[in-house]
Amino acid sequence: MPAPPWRKSRRSAPPKRQLSQELIVEAGLRILDAEGLDALSMRRVAQELDTGPASLYAHVANKDELLELVYDRVLGEIRLPERDPARWKEQLRAYAMEVHRVLAAHADVARAALANIPTGENSIRNGEFVFGLLIEAGMAPRQASMAMDRLSLYVVGDAYEGSLHYARMREAGLTDPGEYFEHFAGQIAAYYRELPAERFPTVSKFVDDLIADDGEDRFCYGLELLLDGIEARMP
Repeated sequence: MPAPPWRKSRRSAPPKRQLSQELIVEAGLRILDAEGLDALSMRRVAQELDTGPASLYAHVANKDELLELVYDRVLGEIRLPERDPARWKEQLRAYAMEVHRVLAAHADVARAALANIPTGENSIRNGEFVFGLLIEAGMAPRQASMAMDRLSLYVVGDAYEGSLHYARMREAGLTDPGEYFEHFAGQIAAYYRELPAERFPTVSKFVDDLIADDGEDRFCYGLELLLDGIEARMP
């Protein structure tokens, strides 16, 4: 019922959701997706949840732990098939593409992944898939460990570079990645064409080849190089 206009009492506020670690992580991920990693802080999360920063520390120790939890929450979106060692290369390719897709969908989250030893449940789940797949395919555990590490670093590093371009895209007021790539590549091409040919004959001559492929093409090319290298070391 509406309150009569002569009533002075305010309407009661809707009840708040009970604070939990899951709620804090969800809020942190929303902020990271919308505003970027630099905007993420315990104070900002508290504002998002309409509470005080001190109330968060009963559930999350600090910002570093929050980042670990947010990153592991994102890794939970990765879809894993049943391991099939007879198709290890195909499955490893699909896994790398899936991880890259998930990280790219959350812009800055790849920055939180670098120099972060996987300890979360989803991180270990993904590691178990790759490590087990390589060992079951015949690779020695130590070789499989290094192969997994280098593959993960490549995927995360490429996604991190993409997040930097995404930040520049936002600063430039652009919303379409294709438009940004065309704008950025066009500037680079124009600069390279002005280089003195007698000092930089190869770069100035093959400008179109240097900028021909977009980020996805380059990622797939590098991924195939890694997979071929792993295959060369597979018994």
